[in-house]
Amino acid sequence: MIAARTLTARHGSHRVVDDVALDVADGESYGVVGESGSGKSTLLRVIAGLHRDWSGELAIAGQRQSRDRPRAFGRMVEMVFQDPYGSLHPRQTVDRALAEPLLVQGLGHDSARILGALRDVGLDGAHRFRYPHQLSGGQRQRVAIARALILRPRLLLLDEPTSALDASVQAEILALLRRLRAEHGMTFVLVSHSLAVVAAMCERAAVMQQGRFVEEVAVDDLRRGNLRDAYARELFAASRGFRRAG
Repeated sequence: MIAARTLTARHGSHRVVDDVALDVADGESYGVVGESGSGKSTLLRVIAGLHRDWSGELAIAGQRQSRDRPRAFGRMVEMVFQDPYGSLHPRQTVDRALAEPLLVQGLGHDSARILGALRDVGLDGAHRFRYPHQLSGGQRQRVAIARALILRPRLLLLDEPTSALDASVQAEILALLRRLRAEHGMTFVLVSHSLAVVAAMCERAAVMQQGRFVEEVAVDDLRRGNLRDAYARELFAASRGFRRAG
């Protein structure tokens, strides 16, 4: 699904992603774990076409990607952001938020599809014309997920999707994402600072430090601490006793 070689991204003169190689199979859920500032979110934004200052080779579903993505790219790849409070426009209803990707792709304001997307994430039609301030944090993130899924993308990029939520809501959202992945056969790439979230959601994971992948492991090895790299072992030790989220 994703094949990347020598992927490098900059913020100004600073390399935020530094010579990363990445292979994610179709239907796989792949995690990237590391501390804040390690380059995880920038990597996702490069894949999504939202960060343009990058070099290297990137192919998604066998199609080589450039900095400029065609409009149809939005039907194949979508992203869920970290902050459910900031990712929705405060003056737009849920209906408008869900209609926007349909309109961008020339599909019109499809009420049936909007209601179906809400049902997919466990919300009913009563939420359709509410504003973000009328929703809880968990409900906002469900709307953000519905918006990302309304075009039925093959690849969903998840940028710390539960870090702004309390523990009980976090478990609900992770369970929702696992169910949607199974139902729709999507590929996930999830970045997180939390080993518990990665362990709950992924089959393989890369440990990222200062823009580089320092180790790639099966999640079972990550859970057990079977790690070769010193930084990866240190990260595991710092979170020793973590429980599988969700």
